[in-house]
Amino acid sequence: MKTMEEVLRLKSTVEQKLKMHDLQSTRARIRIGMILFANPQHLSAGEIYEQLTKQGHEISKATVYNTLNVFAKRGMIHAVDVDPERMFYDSTISPHHHFYNIDTGQLTDIPVEDLCIEEIPRLPDNTEIEDLQVIIKVKNKTSTTTSF
Repeated sequence: MKTMEEVLRLKSTVEQKLKMHDLQSTRARIRIGMILFANPQHLSAGEIYEQLTKQGHEISKATVYNTLNVFAKRGMIHAVDVDPERMFYDSTISPHHHFYNIDTGQLTDIPVEDLCIEEIPRLPDNTEIEDLQVIIKVKNKTSTTTSF
């Protein structure tokens, strides 16, 4: 449980981030930001919605999705699309990559210096790289026991 001082500091941090990204401070944006920026983490919109409703906040799922999309569009967070049905919102915006465990649904950071990319294919004409994110999909090993 956070102390009141920690909560107020986190709220102030979120308000500063909103201002830095030219976003108006609304109750929904502050509450969603306080969940995202409490710790470096990867959360889905559904997980954020659950946390807000458990805290007693009345908010629609649409508001959560819209707010997260605005945050991502403005560069406050990264949207990490791990498969067609699963999107995470990453509070760490510095360059890094991810492991995604398809069995557990867990997304784990890989520091950028831990992955070496030697060559990138020739880009299509009149284009430039905007972002490069690598997602390595893993699954749990199944234990193989030999029976005699």
